[in-house]
Amino acid sequence: MEIVRKEGPITGEQIADRLHLTRATLRPDMAILTMAGFLEARPRVGYFYAGKKNDEIFGEQLRKMHVKDYKAVPAVIAETATVYDAIVTMFVEDCGTLSVVKEHGILSGVISRKDLLKVAIGKQELDTVPVSLVMTRMPNIVTVTGEETVYEAARKLVENAIDSLPVVKVIDALTKKFEVVGRFTKTTVTKILVELGSNRDI
Repeated sequence: MEIVRKEGPITGEQIADRLHLTRATLRPDMAILTMAGFLEARPRVGYFYAGKKNDEIFGEQLRKMHVKDYKAVPAVIAETATVYDAIVTMFVEDCGTLSVVKEHGILSGVISRKDLLKVAIGKQELDTVPVSLVMTRMPNIVTVTGEETVYEAARKLVENAIDSLPVVKVIDALTKKFEVVGRFTKTTVTKILVELGSNRDI
C-alpha cells in the first residue's frame, strides 16, 4: 500500500520487483487489497491508492453484512411457561433475553433478566407465575429481519438500550405477525468487530 501510495499508478510486476517477490506470490494479496477497497486496479495501467481510510472501509463493510449471515440460534420459551421455566431456560441457553412464542414459533413477547428479577424480588411463587404476565408484549418489541444490515441491527441495540433482538420472518406486516428465526445480540456485534478488526491489520 505504501508503494502504491507513493508511486502509483504502478503495475503488479513493478511492486513485486520492489518487494523481491514473484508476481504469482503477490497476486492474492493484491486481490484482497483491491476487493477491500484500499486499492484500485486498471487494466494496462496498474494499481492506484483508493484514498479511503480504514474507518470508512470499516463502515462500508458493516453495511454490506446481513443479519441472516450472523444470527444465532433463537432462545425461546412458550408463553404458557412459568417464570421458573424462564429462569432455567435462560441459564441453560446462557443468554440475557428470551423470545416468548405462541404456536408455530410466532413471536408473542420478550422477557429479560430484569423482568425475572422483578418477579423474584416480589417473592412470588416462581413456578406459578406465567411468563405472559411479566413479558414485554407485541407490538412493543424491537425486532430485526435477516435482510437488514448488521449496522442497522447494531443501531437498534444501541438506540433502544437492549442487549438482544429477535430475528424474525415477517408473516403478516399489517398485524405484526412474526416468526422467530434467530437472535442478534451485543455479543454477536462484538464478535463481528473482532473479526473485522483483525482483518484491518494490513
